[in-house]
Amino acid sequence: MSSNKKYWKSVEELENSSIVEALRNNEFVEEIPTDEFLGNADALASSGTSRRDFLKYVGFSTAAVTLAACEGPVHKSIPYVLQPEQIIPGVADYYATTVFDGFDFANLLVKTREGRPIKIDNNTISGAKFSANARIHASILSLYDSMRLKEPKLDGKNSSWSAVDLKIKSSIADAKAKGGQVVLLTNTLASPSTEKLIGEFIAKNPNAKHVVYDAVSSSDALDAFQTVYGERALVDYDFSKASLIVSVGADFLGDWQGGGYDSGYAKGRIPQNGKMSRHFQFESNMTLSGAAADKRIPMTGADQKQVLVQIYNIVAGASVPVSLEAKFKTEAVKAAQQLKAAGSKGVLVSGIEDKNAQLLVLAINQALASEAFTTVGTRQIRKGSNAVVAQLVKDMNAGSVHTLIMSGVNPVYTLADSASFEAGLKKVKTSVAFSLKEDETASVTTIAAPVAHYLEAWGDVEITKGTYSLTQPTIRPIFNTKQFQDVLLSLNGIPGTFYDYIKANAAGITVGSSWNKVLHDGVFVAGSAALAGGAVDYAAAANAVSKSKSAGDFELVLYTKTGLGDGQQANNPWLQEFPDPITRVSWDNYVTVSNADAKKLGLTNEIVANGGLNGSYATITIADGTKLENVPVIVQPGQAVGTLGLAVGYGRKAALKEEMQVGLNAYALYKNFNSVQAVSSIVKANGVHEFACVQGQKTLMGRGDIIKETTLEVFNSKDAEHWNPQPMVSLDHQEVEATTVDLWESFDRSTGHHFNLSIDLNACTGCGACVIACHAENNVPVVGKAEVRRSRDMHWLRIDRYYSSESTFEVDNERKENIAGLSSSLSTFNEMEKAGDNPQVAFQPVMCQHCNHAPCETVCPVAATSHGREGQNHMAYNRCVGTRYCANNCPYKVRRFNWFLYNKNSEFDYHMNDDLGRMVLNPDVNVRSRGVMEKCSMCIQMTQATKLKAKNEGRPVVDGEFQTACSSACSSGAMIFGDVNDKESKVAKLAADERSYHLLEHVGTKPNVVYHVKVRNT
Repeated sequence: MSSNKKYWKSVEELENSSIVEALRNNEFVEEIPTDEFLGNADALASSGTSRRDFLKYVGFSTAAVTLAACEGPVHKSIPYVLQPEQIIPGVADYYATTVFDGFDFANLLVKTREGRPIKIDNNTISGAKFSANARIHASILSLYDSMRLKEPKLDGKNSSWSAVDLKIKSSIADAKAKGGQVVLLTNTLASPSTEKLIGEFIAKNPNAKHVVYDAVSSSDALDAFQTVYGERALVDYDFSKASLIVSVGADFLGDWQGGGYDSGYAKGRIPQNGKMSRHFQFESNMTLSGAAADKRIPMTGADQKQVLVQIYNIVAGASVPVSLEAKFKTEAVKAAQQLKAAGSKGVLVSGIEDKNAQLLVLAINQALASEAFTTVGTRQIRKGSNAVVAQLVKDMNAGSVHTLIMSGVNPVYTLADSASFEAGLKKVKTSVAFSLKEDETASVTTIAAPVAHYLEAWGDVEITKGTYSLTQPTIRPIFNTKQFQDVLLSLNGIPGTFYDYIKANAAGITVGSSWNKVLHDGVFVAGSAALAGGAVDYAAAANAVSKSKSAGDFELVLYTKTGLGDGQQANNPWLQEFPDPITRVSWDNYVTVSNADAKKLGLTNEIVANGGLNGSYATITIADGTKLENVPVIVQPGQAVGTLGLAVGYGRKAALKEEMQVGLNAYALYKNFNSVQAVSSIVKANGVHEFACVQGQKTLMGRGDIIKETTLEVFNSKDAEHWNPQPMVSLDHQEVEATTVDLWESFDRSTGHHFNLSIDLNACTGCGACVIACHAENNVPVVGKAEVRRSRDMHWLRIDRYYSSESTFEVDNERKENIAGLSSSLSTFNEMEKAGDNPQVAFQPVMCQHCNHAPCETVCPVAATSHGREGQNHMAYNRCVGTRYCANNCPYKVRRFNWFLYNKNSEFDYHMNDDLGRMVLNPDVNVRSRGVMEKCSMCIQMTQATKLKAKNEGRPVVDGEFQTACSSACSSGAMIFGDVNDKESKVAKLAADERSYHLLEHVGTKPNVVYHVKVRNT
């Protein structure tokens, strides 16, 4: 039962820190400076001023200030002389497009208003299988980045495109005459038309070659797949077809091999007909995949290799020697036996960066005949080769590269040995960087060429083999930019634009369809055949992997954070302020250490009086002597002992606003493109780092029944009353279900629409796409690190992360009861006290619950918040005087107070402080001012627009048509929104499901947000 389990948000809370207890009981941790607006406090107290007089005074004065603040300058609008037919003022237009920036990819619908792209949505048409993650949702803001490169630069000075074209052409001719190399260095393109263009360029210039470089490499997996199947590609796993998933060091719910696996994974995780998939995770860092796993085993990278060999032995019937601790070997054998028993319904994935290890992955899945493992429709999103990139750097330093043309890469920042690359760059006669920004590389090249954002550009993409997608512009280029492909066309002497080239090239690909249809749909599926594997000596690969040993006392495991990824969008404030799903820290990267290692090294975290989190600094030195100094430390429950975690993508300086120049560049430690590095030393450094961590803020004050969970066995064998108990309250001295008791008379909610939002805790992976989508749709402001630290973040939607201590399971109670003797007692309790070493994790999205009996509405002195007939809790911002009584009375802590004016305020120099950044604002949602409360509106503007559309078309709204920003962004299907009065709707059926429950149901608020009990297949 859920009541047998204790949930905790931080190590401090687990250890019953007194400061955590104090913060629970003190909602507003910052003192309210009443003396500043009430004058002499003593005089006021002696005057006998009553509470009612005080409220009158505050209400009047705050309202007067608010009215004065509203008297802004007059802006005159200029009407169209000739209105474009396709643009209707006030009506959104949607364009199907595709994004691939070398790291992230998705099939999209782009919402535009009066010619401005303002929001990213997922393209749900058949064949469009990849949804937007948090970074792609935020990329709409990167379009309006005022730090973008606005015109071409030649030798650091502003120039023209004609001068740039002339310079490149003359350099290529000079290279050909002198026998020098011309190198095109790009990210993985996955574009049939661009690759054809490059092929034509190389054919015209035999001294040229194309080098593909991925900042975060998948080269070992590519090498292994190419060895077996003869094609440089990656497997596109279908986790929906797997009943057993074993992952060895692969965060497939994160960015492993591009990510995008959460939708298929979630389909198997929701219990149906008494069944759900089972998931083993062997890993070092606590990841999204580890958080979702039924059984997570933390271990070092060296041990993971041994586990992989052990699984290979059992599945393939081999007998390669394995060196593993008994506790790890037991778990590896258990996973392998279940995997073999699952047969074609099992699948194994691994993120180990070793070609031989990746060969074993292929061998194991072949032996299983895994349905989730398919060579049809392989992923084309990674093509880089570590060896080829290393050779390029050598050639540059040898002086054999005459002209270097780069596109979509920033090696001066992302290469571990960037100093060697820079030295080689100085020996290159002409270097060109096609870039969105004058980044670390573009700032030191001969030519810095500004390229269009993908929302301003034409393109085509083949994310998976046999699936062809188009990229189309949704706005005219904002700056004097040019596509890399248009320059290639000029260099090849081909007339016309890249649009013409794509259209002509697509005719041979989209056979059976038309250009207009593919452009409208955004995607065309041609299909592809399965690849036949060749003969490979897997036994030799297994023997090579089995000889792997740990290189030292500590391993450093580099990873990409859900927010910043590889760091391309480091100047995006939405992503900087996005709290990491696991640590809940924003505006920073940091080294994560286990609690046991932190105690040995003297590294600490501490929650201070105002609720902020402080931490130690550490200096890390890896085996080759490279050192990273003053790295902030987070003590991370679940981190494998003997390992450290550190995110890349931070530490950038070039072309970033000062506020965004945060963190340290961990790419410096990404030696030989290996994410696991041997650490020669880690020592505590002087000083204390201040984190912007939201995990300890806006808590639900320790009340139970927040997370409800059970096991699949109990779920199948016992009634819902056992694993989803209803809270009981006293009525006339009788215990009755809380849902049967009302403090108020209920109004009739059966007429018209009544909206509910269903959230399935089994399907939620904590990815955060919903958080950024909410930002974009509702004009949520960015407040910066200092304000987040003061508990003043403005997110309308938060994803709480809960750890569950294993010491509270019923099995632990049995262990305590069965203790025999003193020695057994000491050893058993010693083990059970290590509850934070490997906790289970649950994610819970929390927004305004839109209570039918809302506590906030009853305490608002000016009726600024009220209830609508359709179930939404409304906010009238111009009535709000900022008393914050509603926030104090909200049991869910989901209301936000505008402490400052975030719009057009130089103190908050993010996107709302400049004209370009404000182009992203949604005109259907007003921008709130200082001194008012705001919170989730259940996207009332979206529901109203849906009703109007159906009314204009003379039809009822169909199920699935109603959406909120969060529900439409949720690729895992965890969030379902709709009209509960439509009894055939999906949300109505989910609300009536036996797994459904409401948050803090015993309070009697009767929310319109429904949660579903989390079921673990342990």
